[in-house]
Amino acid sequence: MYIDETCVGCGLCVESCPLEAISLVEIQAVISKEICIECASCIDVCPLEAIHQED
Repeated sequence: MYIDETCVGCGLCVESCPLEAISLVEIQAVISKEICIECASCIDVCPLEAIHQED
């Protein structure tokens, strides 16, 4: 999972992550790759479609 440059730091993904793997750093969401299990709950809530699964 990764977050692209269109992220505006709204925090919806932070709230939706069941494992608390996402945090806001300098007004941008950051995913902890060590914690993330790629459940995609963050993708569903992102209004800008800034979160993507790795290919």
